[in-house]
Amino acid sequence: MELTNQEHTFSPKHKDDLQRLFYAGFWVRFFAYIIDLIVLWGFNSIVTRPLLNLTGLSDAKLWIDFFSVSNLLTLLIFFLYFILMTKYFRATLGKMILGLSVESLKGDSLTTGQIIFRECIGRYISMAVWGLPYLVVAFTKKHQGIHDYFADTSVIKEKFRTLNQTIDR
Repeated sequence: MELTNQEHTFSPKHKDDLQRLFYAGFWVRFFAYIIDLIVLWGFNSIVTRPLLNLTGLSDAKLWIDFFSVSNLLTLLIFFLYFILMTKYFRATLGKMILGLSVESLKGDSLTTGQIIFRECIGRYISMAVWGLPYLVVAFTKKHQGIHDYFADTSVIKEKFRTLNQTIDR
């Protein structure tokens, strides 16, 4: 039996309790991120570093070691991975493996602006302070991190997507 708003209305308390179940909490998101870091490490180890060695750019840098070609390319790949995977699949490989996806809280599909804000600007700000803003996920109603607040997004458990959309109306 499919549940619609015409058949049942939810009190705000029940709606909040149900939505806490639908949105992915801190630990599952943390493990998805660890999987993503392993994927990125593998890609950089197999593709990026050998290419830099082949081209002789592995030791090239701009002024200081922090601005080495290796570091800049690794950073570019990091952000492109999160941006492109979220844009085309609404999830990175880590999120896919754990059954999660990024959801717009505006009710529409994710916009390019939301994705850039979430995956680039918001993530950069969160990483700049040693990842502490990621802890916010554990304490917010829809398990949003700072980067989610910037973009008006959250991460939802994929198996509850349809039910959440029904309740959210």
